[in-house]
Amino acid sequence: MPPMLDGNRTSDRWRVPPGAAVDLAAVDTASTDGAPGRKKDTESAVGDLRDELADLQARLWAERERSVLVVLQAIDTGGKDGTIRHVLRGTNPAGVKVHAFGRPTDEELAHDFLWRVHARTPAKGEITVFNRSHYEDVLVVRVNRLVDEAVWRPRYDQIRGFEETLTIAGTRVVKFFLHISREEQARRLQRRLDLPDKRWKFEAGDLKERAHWDDYQAAFAEALARTSTEAAPWYVIPADKKWYRNWAVATTLVELLRDMDPQYPAPAADLDEMVVR
Repeated sequence: MPPMLDGNRTSDRWRVPPGAAVDLAAVDTASTDGAPGRKKDTESAVGDLRDELADLQARLWAERERSVLVVLQAIDTGGKDGTIRHVLRGTNPAGVKVHAFGRPTDEELAHDFLWRVHARTPAKGEITVFNRSHYEDVLVVRVNRLVDEAVWRPRYDQIRGFEETLTIAGTRVVKFFLHISREEQARRLQRRLDLPDKRWKFEAGDLKERAHWDDYQAAFAEALARTSTEAAPWYVIPADKKWYRNWAVATTLVELLRDMDPQYPAPAADLDEMVVR
């Protein structure tokens, strides 16, 4: 199991303590609290964090003893793709995988809701990012009433058990909720409509889902409160400002990997006397 957090990490400001109630309306989505400066300075800091992240990831990949699962959840336009692109740039793609979970297929629906995600969890040495995840089954399913409450509500316990299983097996689980305001979502959706190279991202269903804003906020709040644990914590990241979002996520990942402290393995034999001729 991972060690208890000591309360001295920068990332603790965004962490949801186990058992704590979550009031998303009380979170300033435009916050830049703790940032090393304004946009330019913070973007520079992200570059330094990316360099450190690449080094830590290389050591994790070489060590091949443990792994990291990163879960990204957000309302539509929340910035999951952008976060992946900006934070993981420079890491070794051999040891980093991204899986985007959309609408389940018929085969996936024929199994339990965790079946499709369990097969995508990271192997030893890997960092795997879930762009959406098993949490869709207590979010979209709940808001759109795709199944009865008697079906989705027990899933909180099942999710906690699933993540505990991964942790015991050597996978550190870290979960980010990228929190934007309703006004910021409107701006981003309009931008998709206005820019020809962004229109491919727009779907009419986005407006339908936007109409359920309050329901989604309630669903996210309960999911965060019910499933943030010491081993698999949630972090609520103010995400209206993309540069701050990137810094916050990069900071949290670097602090996690520093804590893991992966090491290059010792060579299989004494190489000191070997010479390449």
